[in-house]
This record gives sequence, structure tokens and C-alpha cells, in this order.
Amino acid sequence: MSAPISDDRLIVALDVPNVIQGLDLVQQLGDAVSFYKIGLGMLTGGGLALANELKAEHGKKIFLDMKFFDIGATVEAAVRGIAQFDLDFLTVHGDPHVVRAAKEGAAGSDLKILAVTILTSLDRADLDASLIQAGDIPDLVQTRAARALEAGADGVIASPNEAALIRALPEATGKLIVTPGVRPAGAELGDQKRVATPASAIQNGVDHIVVGRPIHKAADPRQAALDIAAELRSA
Repeated sequence: MSAPISDDRLIVALDVPNVIQGLDLVQQLGDAVSFYKIGLGMLTGGGLALANELKAEHGKKIFLDMKFFDIGATVEAAVRGIAQFDLDFLTVHGDPHVVRAAKEGAAGSDLKILAVTILTSLDRADLDASLIQAGDIPDLVQTRAARALEAGADGVIASPNEAALIRALPEATGKLIVTPGVRPAGAELGDQKRVATPASAIQNGVDHIVVGRPIHKAADPRQAALDIAAELRSA
């Protein structure tokens, strides 16, 4: 039996408007990709139904990127509802009360709760505008990651630039680091401000990278995914 050509460390973001376009991209990528992220932008276009279809009928792994943030009881109820679908990853904001509630909601399932530290599209000026405490972003990310992991998160979402700092935390032992903001060399940055290449992200201690536009806007999406998977293996 030949080895699979996909690499689970690559998660492709289905940042397309609806299920039809999502399925079309999945078909184009075929066996080159085994893990997909579905986020809020797709939710109103049938995203949850697509997640279930890809998991149940196509054998794909699913990362549901909802970034839940609310009072504990609401987060717990929302996560309990998601947990019944046998998906793989779910994001919540990294505030300890949110993480604890999410873990309660996921109890008894294999759903991994990933905590968002600071969005990779934000820089210090954005944080100042939001009245977030002063300090360098890497330090704030490391502190938020430590608190989220202490609260029971299975992993964190963070920029590849802060991955090494997080991996060095005692709390990060055996935990996942998943990073967006990954761009192959020469790719446009889009709305990301803190980025790295796939190989450097892995070398910094990242377990999974999330890539969207550099794949689905490529002239040949399947080849773009294969190239990234090859780069991951070389790292």
C-alpha cells in the first residue's frame, strides 16, 4: 500500500462563501489534503453541514473555528452541541473562564479545545485601540497561552512567531500549537501581520499550520497543497 500524500499537519481553511464552493475545492484537492478548517465566514453558508459531510462521508478531519466567547454557561452549552458531531478541533477565546466552560461542554468526546491567544491579524496598534494592556505581543501571547493551558485547553492558536515561546512553557508539554498566518515564500500576506513559512513554523514547535488563500487562490490548488506538505516533511 502506498503512503498517503497528504500531511495532517496541514489544515486547509475553507474560506469560501458556501457549501458548493467548499465541496468544489475539496474535490480539487482530493487526497492531497486530509484536514480542513471551517470558520464563521462559512457558518451561514452551510458550514456545519459541510463539516459533518466531510467528516462522515469523506473521512476528513475537521477544525471548527468558532472562537466562542460568552458567559460560561452559554459556552458550555454551545460546545456540548458541537461535541455531538464527532469533529476534531474547536476554537474558543483563551480567557480561563471560557476555556474551563468549553472543556466541560466537550467532556466525554474527543473534541480538542484550542484557545485563541491574540489574533494573528492584530499588531500593537490594534491592541492599543482595543484598550488591551501594554506590553510586547510575544509576552502577552505567552502569558495568555499559559493561563489557557492551565485552565485545561488542549492547545492554543498562536502566531508562528510566538510558537517557540509557547512551546518552552511547562504548561505546553503534550499540548497542541496550531498556527494561522503561515505563507509559503513569495505569497501575499493578505490581512495577516505576523507570519512565517511552513518550514519555519514547524521548526518553531508548531503542530499544525492553517493555510487558506495561498492554496485556494492558486492556479493549481492541489499542487500548492502538495508543495506545502512536501515543505513540512522537509522541515
